[in-house]
Amino acid sequence: MTPRKILVTSALPYANGDIHIGHLVGYIQADIWVRFQRMRGHTVHYVCADDTHGTPVMLRAEKEGLSPEALIARVHDEHLRDFTDFGVAFDNYHSTHTPETRAYCEDIYARLQRAGMIATRAIEQFYDPVKEMFLPDRFIKGDCPRCGAPDQYGDNCEACGAAYAPTELRNPRSAVSGATPVRRESEHYFFRLSDERAVAFLREWTRGEEAVPGATLRHLPPEAANKMQEWLGGEGENKLSDWDISRDAPYFGFEIPGAPGKYFYVWLDAPIGYLASFKNYAVRAGNIAVEDFTDAERAAAAGTEMAHFIGKDILYFHALFWPAMLKFAGYRTPSQLCVNGYLTVNGAKMSKSRGTFITARSWLDGGLDPEALRYYFASKSNGAVEDLDLSFDDMIAKVNSDLVGKFVNIASRCAGFIAKRFEGKLAAIDEAAAAPFVEAWQAGDIAAAYEARDFGRALRGVMRLADVANLYIGDKKPWELAKQDGHEAELHTVCSTALTLFRDLARYLKPVLPALTAKVEAFLDIAPLDWRGNWQALPAGHAIAPYNHLMTRIERARIDALIEANRATLAPKAEVKKMPTTTPIAPEVSFDDFAKVDLRIAKIVAADFVDGADKLLRLQLDIGEEKPRQVFAGIKSAYAPEALVGRLTVMVANLAPRKMKFGVSEGMVLAASDPDGQTPGIHLLSPDGGATPGMKVK
Repeated sequence: MTPRKILVTSALPYANGDIHIGHLVGYIQADIWVRFQRMRGHTVHYVCADDTHGTPVMLRAEKEGLSPEALIARVHDEHLRDFTDFGVAFDNYHSTHTPETRAYCEDIYARLQRAGMIATRAIEQFYDPVKEMFLPDRFIKGDCPRCGAPDQYGDNCEACGAAYAPTELRNPRSAVSGATPVRRESEHYFFRLSDERAVAFLREWTRGEEAVPGATLRHLPPEAANKMQEWLGGEGENKLSDWDISRDAPYFGFEIPGAPGKYFYVWLDAPIGYLASFKNYAVRAGNIAVEDFTDAERAAAAGTEMAHFIGKDILYFHALFWPAMLKFAGYRTPSQLCVNGYLTVNGAKMSKSRGTFITARSWLDGGLDPEALRYYFASKSNGAVEDLDLSFDDMIAKVNSDLVGKFVNIASRCAGFIAKRFEGKLAAIDEAAAAPFVEAWQAGDIAAAYEARDFGRALRGVMRLADVANLYIGDKKPWELAKQDGHEAELHTVCSTALTLFRDLARYLKPVLPALTAKVEAFLDIAPLDWRGNWQALPAGHAIAPYNHLMTRIERARIDALIEANRATLAPKAEVKKMPTTTPIAPEVSFDDFAKVDLRIAKIVAADFVDGADKLLRLQLDIGEEKPRQVFAGIKSAYAPEALVGRLTVMVANLAPRKMKFGVSEGMVLAASDPDGQTPGIHLLSPDGGATPGMKVK
């Protein structure tokens, strides 16, 4: 296989709000595809950035009493945190408010000027006499000029769907100050999208394709290509209008060279942020030739690719303006646009009042596994420009059945026998039982589905193999073999075969479930799984690590709590009052008494529910000793077990062991709580970064 060299980008989130689960559809799809390509041995650079310029950011910063720079720095950190926690692993997450973006903007603009693709003319716009600024369309409201519906935006009516110019609104008002806007003329700069050269190029590009090693890529999905033909018009027609690329001061953005008081419109520099983020990354990496991916001639000679993952709401910008800008500035055009639809929840548009407008952070704070959402989104993704519906009941059933019941169950049913009976070492496998897996590997159907971004088809293939593995285990019944004399060898073979099949399933699931697969790789004590070479079984004599619980079932109660938490964000915020300290300070102790308490940094290496316990979780804590300690902690109401694994906390290490009906507790973790000790007032203590297991707290 000839290695491919691919630059992948995801749409830039606007630096004016939180990441929500609707955003995550496209980012998760991109991340899965990137991980798959890397497992195949291809070189992939995956970049993104915050889209930071424009009037909304400027006005929000003013409202919060911040500079725009301070606001976008804060939002950048929040966005990157959320993406990282959902396993979306960018090589670089940058910003459009950077020197790299400015340099590309000025270069592309100058090249377009030389190519005769920039025009200037006076236009009439609404002007806010109170704020002394020209108003963007979305900051003008009034009555629809078609149906009369009140409180509509300046570009389209949400009641009747009509599109219009803001100057057509009846009873217009500024959404910024409430003042009645006045008409004022201003000179603006335009990209000549209606130029016959641009129209001819776009007719060809939107229907075109690009050959790459092992594949032929359509620039646009069929549905998107058809939409472009509607916008372009038939042969001989020209439906395109020139694109206004300037805005007047005051405006947060980059000033246009040679045009004082005029700024590049945010939608000009937003896609340029792809190139800027990549350049920032490449310069720091030191071994990447940027022009091999960005310059038209060099990219063609180097055989590189550029794939953009976007939502269908920004297709117009990415399939018309962006490739035309690149073409006439001498830059390479995209190899393919990978376009996703909108997210609905339980068959309806996401709604704050129904609690289904769910932020990424609230999902995590609710103790829900981010990889459950990754799996569900992948299972519903088919590579087409279609909306995706998140049905909570369906997600619960699918994740619990597929991942817990079919996948994880294989290891949990067989690993214990290997550890207890065979010193943790595997035997040679049953080759006949593995034959369907060998055939699937050689056929490559699952790989082809991943390549086409038809992740749903890929996962259906994986689950069919999981059914084969579970049928084999069910037929052989290792739990019964373990009770029968003379069946040790067969038991060893059955369990070893099952774990090899489990390994295969983990490999197929790795692009979707990277964190879970990392646990599997550690449990099987194998190198990171990839998608190369011939099929091989885990060898006889290979030693595996002790098995720890890999995944927990989703409980409906957690989903209900998530919905309620998001609905509660609409409620008026009550005055925050200082909580009274109803618990009195304990009697004074001497320093010598306190010094007897040995506090240590502990890493939570495993966490599980305790059968029959309403409040307890069973934790395995590493404090630098030969083996972890078992501690029972009354934090079940506040934390999901899977959310605790890998976290650092503080424990009392020299507390006398306490025998409980569930086992022996060998210490105590420290947590803060409200006076009654009830959720949400339980907060596990965590040390600052740099602390390591076993460090003494003093």
